[in-house]
Amino acid sequence: MIDRDRYPIDPWRLIETSYSHDEVGVSETLFAVGNGYLGLRGNSPEGRFAHEHGTFINGFHEVFPIRHAEQAYGFAEVGQTIINAPDAKIMRVYVDDEPLSLDIADVREYERVLDMRDGVMRRRILWVTPSGKEVLIEDERLVSFEEKHLAILRQTVTVLNADAPVTISCQIINRQDGEDVYGGTPVAPKKAGFDPRRAERIHQRVLQPQEYWQDGARSALAYKATESEMTIAVVADHIITTDNEYDPRRLIEPDIAKNVFRVRAKAGVPVTVTKLVSYHTSRGVPARELVDRCRRTLDRAEAEGVDAFFTGQREWLDAFWDRSDVRIGGHDDLQQATRWCLFQLAQAAARADGLGVPAKGVSGSGYSGHYFWDTEIYVLPFLAYTTPQWARNALRMRYLMLPAARRRARQLNEAGVLFPWRTINGEEASAYYAAGTAQYHINADVSFALAKYVRATGDTEFLYREGVDIAVETARMWASLGFWRETELDSERSFHIHGVTGPDEYTTVVNDNLFTNVMARFNLRFAAHTLRDMALDAPEDYRLMVDRLGLAEHEIESWEAAAEAMNIPFSDAFGIHPQDAVFLEKEVWDLENTSPDQRPLLLHFHPLVIYRYQVLKQADVVLALFLQGNHFTAEEKLADFEYYDPLTTGDSTLSAVVQAILAAEVGYQDLALRYFLESIYVDLGDLHHNAADGVHVASAGGVWTALVSGFGGMRDHFGELSFDPRLPADWPELSFTLHWQATRLQVTITRDRMWIAAGPGEAVEFSVRGARYVVEPEQELMIPLADQGPVIPGRPSIRQFADVTRDDGSLLSASVPVVTTSIPIVGSPETFESVPEQLPQAADPMS
Repeated sequence: MIDRDRYPIDPWRLIETSYSHDEVGVSETLFAVGNGYLGLRGNSPEGRFAHEHGTFINGFHEVFPIRHAEQAYGFAEVGQTIINAPDAKIMRVYVDDEPLSLDIADVREYERVLDMRDGVMRRRILWVTPSGKEVLIEDERLVSFEEKHLAILRQTVTVLNADAPVTISCQIINRQDGEDVYGGTPVAPKKAGFDPRRAERIHQRVLQPQEYWQDGARSALAYKATESEMTIAVVADHIITTDNEYDPRRLIEPDIAKNVFRVRAKAGVPVTVTKLVSYHTSRGVPARELVDRCRRTLDRAEAEGVDAFFTGQREWLDAFWDRSDVRIGGHDDLQQATRWCLFQLAQAAARADGLGVPAKGVSGSGYSGHYFWDTEIYVLPFLAYTTPQWARNALRMRYLMLPAARRRARQLNEAGVLFPWRTINGEEASAYYAAGTAQYHINADVSFALAKYVRATGDTEFLYREGVDIAVETARMWASLGFWRETELDSERSFHIHGVTGPDEYTTVVNDNLFTNVMARFNLRFAAHTLRDMALDAPEDYRLMVDRLGLAEHEIESWEAAAEAMNIPFSDAFGIHPQDAVFLEKEVWDLENTSPDQRPLLLHFHPLVIYRYQVLKQADVVLALFLQGNHFTAEEKLADFEYYDPLTTGDSTLSAVVQAILAAEVGYQDLALRYFLESIYVDLGDLHHNAADGVHVASAGGVWTALVSGFGGMRDHFGELSFDPRLPADWPELSFTLHWQATRLQVTITRDRMWIAAGPGEAVEFSVRGARYVVEPEQELMIPLADQGPVIPGRPSIRQFADVTRDDGSLLSASVPVVTTSIPIVGSPETFESVPEQLPQAADPMS
């Protein structure tokens, strides 16, 4: 899955041993550095060739009108897209006025390293110029975790075998409005195939210059976004250290700032330029104020000393790995990939500080920098169990979105709130409602993440002060959206939710989607349970909440009643839970006979074609089985997994991690490992061919969950910690850290035993395969394991249902959509034959 000659195995570093111009986009993503607020793609400091010259700031965006071909009431009207911030990465080297250009340069040695302990990207190049001069170039790039507004770029150039004139040209360029070195010219959109996952491009000027100046080696550029009116400032300072003689030169224009150092380099005498860069953004503060903030950031950094930030970065990451690392015994390749994924989570979330965690973090412009449900379901568990403060910050982002979510609910004739499917500023930005707005399950996903955070941390202060508003308002939406139904034959009433889309975007706007109903039931119960506890434990907070939200006495009972009566569809004929009310009535898409050239389906088939089939973009029912596993029996989980797994394309990077977890639980352990490998190498192996657009942050979060909940067997249903391990056959050991109610737990699993060691804090109760245990503070328990759970070879096939009859008496059949044309036979008006333009795939023999 990864070229080990180019990317050798190292458990703590991602190493690149050769430059590839053809794969520059992926490497830009893999070697990006960021802190959750500021991100620098792994572009070369020469600033020449790139898939995307990217500098991104979380939440810094432009808005634009969404133009629907046919408008309707309630459609999203204003789109949002992340802005490519001014690029300060450029530190261009010239020797004898010859520029280093990696596509043609005679590079004798090349190594680039992303060091996941130091939090620094380093590059070392030995370049031989056309005149035979050997030039050693060493680069370092750091985005500070401690000082969220600061990046440090350091470059050392040494001509090894001769004296030579050396020039280092440090630049800041407004790439958004002009990628050329001189800026100012709008860039024509790059030609690329259709892919709705890529960011929108705005063809008019986005960043309006507000201020630009230079003061010695310090340069400043500041802008205001044309439509969103957000402001940004970037200020860079330069420190040169050398025993060579040099002359500085400067240039400042609205879209470019240059600080150029002309050095008369002696053989073997290095020249080092350190570039300190600060970015500040705002939704309303004038640009000039942001410039002042940047100056203060740089003043503070220079007073503290550059080396102190490299030391501080290592110390910060030492603490991160101490509470977050997952160790896989005997597999340095998987260890490297795991740590890369966890490091990406830190780079995406650490300093988001009340902003969301974008689907690509701050590593690229994919998905336009939007926040989705990905954060709550795939990223929040890692944050809650390793660094709870980051989880709380992410949840506060949803709390701050409540006013916009209330407006959106009213627009859709619902009570409470409806969180946007995709957004940056809190307003819905999804132009395709069927696969966007209709995914009402995001309300339950947010509440589920809130509950998981509170149960893991015991932070009822946050729950009762702010989180309760999320729980109440989302429950109100479900009570409003759903409806009661009573049949003549059955006097029992049931509660239904119609017209929604579940996580599987290949099946849209359906009735009684299982995932939605199961998660809505959880949401309703959680809200009711929270309010009852709150009334007893925090009566003053309860009173304030009632006044603030206008809670009526009957609401709690109505939520509990709806939850108890929630319709959870089940098919007796198939012995499974249907994905929705009519899913089993559709024909089956024969994935086994679908050409790889037609994957992912969303790029090769009209949505209406896909919607007519039983085919999944990602695990839907299976995800419900994991998140709400305490409401399904082991037999139901196995049956559901065996039915839906052969129908799941994995076209979404969110799918494999969930399939890995359930495959491990039900017994398909080899298949679980296979899915895990697909997940862990999504970006490192570019398995979906879009890693160039940025890191798949949710998949990285899912990797942690697959390790801890899949192979480690950890669950926290009802707020109770439990384990049922499923260690892969060739893994000698798996070890990870959890923080449960402020007590650190170190969990280690081998084939025949399990250890749980507790740090300082409170005693922790937990169970292992039903047996109850208590580990006291600063004590360790060893628990024998008889096995690693059930083992089922191979993988499920839809053919196991060949003889199953639908409720209408029909049998399942599997096929691939093909084009056919019906042509009337001349002279026989009553007879028509179907003449295929392509030979259709034969129906599966199961029919």
